[in-house]
Amino acid sequence: MSNQYIEAFVEDKIGVIQLNRPEVLNALNRQMVDEIVEKLEQYDESEDVRVMMIKGNDKAFAAGADIEEMMDETPLTMELADPFAVWDHITLINKPIIASVNGVALGGGFELALHCDLIVAGESSKFGFPEVQLGVMPGAGGTQLLTKAIGERKALEWIWLGEQMEAREALKLGAINRVVADELVFEESFRLAKQLANQAPISIRLIKESVKAAKDMTLMDGMNLERKNFYLTFASEDQKEGMKAFTEKRSPSFKGV
Repeated sequence: MSNQYIEAFVEDKIGVIQLNRPEVLNALNRQMVDEIVEKLEQYDESEDVRVMMIKGNDKAFAAGADIEEMMDETPLTMELADPFAVWDHITLINKPIIASVNGVALGGGFELALHCDLIVAGESSKFGFPEVQLGVMPGAGGTQLLTKAIGERKALEWIWLGEQMEAREALKLGAINRVVADELVFEESFRLAKQLANQAPISIRLIKESVKAAKDMTLMDGMNLERKNFYLTFASEDQKEGMKAFTEKRSPSFKGV
C-alpha cells in the first residue's frame, strides 16, 4: 500500500509515523487507519526499529473519525465492513508505541493515542470523546481503554458528557503520561523514545506483555506470567551483557538477542 495519509521515517532506531491530513485536522478515515497499522506492523518486524512514535501537527494529533465517510452507513454495512477490526492489530504490536500529541485528540484520535503505550502531550492539547453529541459512541476501543486507564466513574463522566479535557487534567487522572510546553512535544517524545531504544529490547517486549496482561489476569496468573518472562530473559545475550556491564561499572550495549 502506498501511503497517502501518513509520512514515515526512521531515525536512531525510532520509527516515526506522521499523520498527514492537515486540511481536516488529521481526521481518521479507513485508509489512513490501514496505513498506520500497516506501518506499525512493518516497524514491529524491522531490526532497524526499537521504538515507534505517532505524531500529528501543531493543531491536531487527530480530530476524530471522518464523519462524512460513515454518516450514510447502516448497521448491516458497518457489520460487514467491520472497520474497527483493524484496530485490534495495534494491540498485538510488541514494541513500545509513543503518542506525541499537540492540539486536539478527539474521538478516534483519542482512541489512537490510547492504543499507544505512552502519551506525551502539549500543555494546550485537549482530549475527549464527542461521539455522544453525534448520536453514537466510541467504537475503536475508547470505552474500554479509557476505563482501564482512569476507572469506571471518571470514564463514564468524560464519555457521557462528550466534553474536551485539558492536558493537565488528563495527566492528573492518569490518562496520559507527560505534559510539556507545546513547542517541546516532539523533542520530549523523541527523547523518551531514545531512552527506550537504548534499553534491552527483549526485556522491553516482555515487560510490555506482562503489564498489558495484568489488566485482565488474576493476581496469581499475572505473577506467574511475570515470573516466566523474568526467567526467559536469562536466555538472552542482553541479560549477560547487562549484568556484566553492571559489575564492570559501564553502560551496557544491548543487541536485542
